[in-house]
Amino acid sequence: MVFKRLRQALGVGGPSVETVLANPECRPGDHLEGHVQMVGGDHPVELTSVALGLVTRVAVESGDSAYGTMQEFGRRQVTDAFRLDPGQRYDVPFRFEVPWETPLTDLFGQRLSGMTVELRTELEVTRAVDQGDLAPVAVHPLPVQERLLEALLRLGFRLAGADVERGHLYGVHQTLPFYQEIEFFPASRYAGTINQLAVIFMTDPQQTRVLLELDKRTPGRFTGGDGFGRFTVDHATATHTDWPAQLDTWLRHQAG
Repeated sequence: MVFKRLRQALGVGGPSVETVLANPECRPGDHLEGHVQMVGGDHPVELTSVALGLVTRVAVESGDSAYGTMQEFGRRQVTDAFRLDPGQRYDVPFRFEVPWETPLTDLFGQRLSGMTVELRTELEVTRAVDQGDLAPVAVHPLPVQERLLEALLRLGFRLAGADVERGHLYGVHQTLPFYQEIEFFPASRYAGTINQLAVIFMTDPQQTRVLLELDKRTPGRFTGGDGFGRFTVDHATATHTDWPAQLDTWLRHQAG
């Protein structure tokens, strides 16, 4: 699949820019490959650089209020300075690494409600920056993430949506300034004790740290009625675990 966007950059008469993705589908840790194709406009332009970066919408809490903002991550410069003359064609191939902690946007053939990840092309000239177009990217789960989420669905949980929150999780190695929460409505067997379940993945090339947070209907052994759990799964051994049984045991223990 090829994704194309054509626009006029850097003002009237400036160069046109076409960003072509060979495939907008990826997983955390993958690469996006494509080309940034530019054609000079009516006048020569001295470009300082062309850079790519992924962006996602992040929820930010400020006092008693919250708002959403677009957050760039994984930024990478793909050219040095060059001159683009009128009508000149300039083609920049790229292979962009998708960070391991990139939020997921798609699960089991459907878009996660509230989620977006896009690839932004940025052109920079002296004293001016054009942030270019946003090319949508579909980020699918890694096998270990898919197995854990599928296990929750098999237990009867229903996907509620997801969001990305700015901040760092205590006691967890984290490379991006935000994290994703994937939220589920409880299965009927837990509905009397659980309001909602949130799942957080913190992934690197070897393993995935899984954080589970329960919003409990009545306070139990955890202050405020919340239950927390965390464990680490090696990518190589994730398929050897009976995840529905393991998660059911943990949930019953925490909800009791």
